[in-house]
Amino acid sequence: MENQKLVIITTVGPENPEKATLPLVLATACQALDTKVVIFMQSNAVTLAKKGEAEKVTAEGLAPLKELLDTFMEMDGSLYLCSPCLKERGITMDTAVDGSEVAAAGTLAAEVLSATSVVNY
Repeated sequence: MENQKLVIITTVGPENPEKATLPLVLATACQALDTKVVIFMQSNAVTLAKKGEAEKVTAEGLAPLKELLDTFMEMDGSLYLCSPCLKERGITMDTAVDGSEVAAAGTLAAEVLSATSVVNY
């Protein structure tokens, strides 16, 4: 699946562990198929990127969110965090997971327009 790019937009945080974890399940599966994957966290999903938060999220039958997030980053995934969403929740980039980037609508638009596929959670 070389030359494929998937953008995953997720808005679900720790309030729904299964829905919060599924985007990372898909992301790492696609990375294993040599697909470039970009995750853009919006709304309450940005709380998952705060250091120490992913460890608290587990969904029965799925790999732990922290393990999936670590794998995603180790496999060169791109993780963007919505800047207004971070601000609304008082999250700063010094408390965000290493390798994540703050971004706004322009970055999301560019990623979506250059993607082969887009999935929204």
